[in-house]
Amino acid sequence: MLLSRFPRVSLAHLPTPLEHLPRLSEHLGGPHIYVKRDDCTGLATGGNKTRKLEFSMAAALQQGADTIVTVGAVQSNHVRQTAAAACKLGLRCEVLLEHRIDEPSDDYLNSGNVLLDRIYGANIREYPDGTDFDAAMQTVADDVNTAGGKAYIIPGGASNHIGALGYVNCAIELLSQANDSGLVIDHIVTATGSAGTQGGLVVGLKAMNANIPLLGIGVNAPQDKQEQKVFDLACETADYIGAPGVVERADVVANCDYVGDGYGIPTEAMNEAVILLARLEGLLFDPVYSGKALAGLIDLVRKGHFDAANNIIFLHTGGSAALFAYASQLKTD
Repeated sequence: MLLSRFPRVSLAHLPTPLEHLPRLSEHLGGPHIYVKRDDCTGLATGGNKTRKLEFSMAAALQQGADTIVTVGAVQSNHVRQTAAAACKLGLRCEVLLEHRIDEPSDDYLNSGNVLLDRIYGANIREYPDGTDFDAAMQTVADDVNTAGGKAYIIPGGASNHIGALGYVNCAIELLSQANDSGLVIDHIVTATGSAGTQGGLVVGLKAMNANIPLLGIGVNAPQDKQEQKVFDLACETADYIGAPGVVERADVVANCDYVGDGYGIPTEAMNEAVILLARLEGLLFDPVYSGKALAGLIDLVRKGHFDAANNIIFLHTGGSAALFAYASQLKTD
């Protein structure tokens, strides 16, 4: 599979490490759990969106853009990495932040990712929950263009067929690491939200005939909606790389039992998972994406969903900057 024919800029520290988690594996009584450290992509404290932005930002530059327009929740990891990428490439960044949390704390509104957005100089516009952001981003882009600029819109999470190329590439990278180390991968687990990470992975794995089950742990939508969103994006991405039909509906599996009361709202299981991994393995996970996905993985292991002899790869999507925004809600005792 030749991805070099698509425009790309270098933003991430790749390949990211693939590490065994021996203390967590022992604590849970098997299986053998490994972590793919996409929290180590480097840009703006790292995270999975950097892989996507390598392709999205390249497309923007190819079109002559001088301004990026994008969207995310107040504590969006994607927005933070996009703002940093824009700085690195000499572009302006217009950010539309959606207020999804009722009665947010001062930390949530001013710390964590949003503090970094401001440090990176993004022009922040704030909108209520439920705004039509396709229309809103187009309005901002039109304003930029009318003022003499050249806007390029990147959707939330950089989750379209262009951004998803980052995780087609990650699948290639991960299989190469497994081959080099002699590791047989039985399952891959990742957070799934805007769909680009899971969608790109499923395309890459299927295109290379890897025959490795991929499970997305949902952080927002119900299972049927999440799986359909991932499948639709995976099909678009497969068409884009010249592999139409490579993904079947049965290849897309999401477990959305760990969302809790809603997107960005902490759960007891997430809190336990974040503290457990910090104290067993010295790793930090975020309260919204990676923390809830990790909680799902831990619960499934405890319920015997995986064979004790399995090798499981958990894709760490990053986001630890958001811990500061949730400081008052996390229980560390």
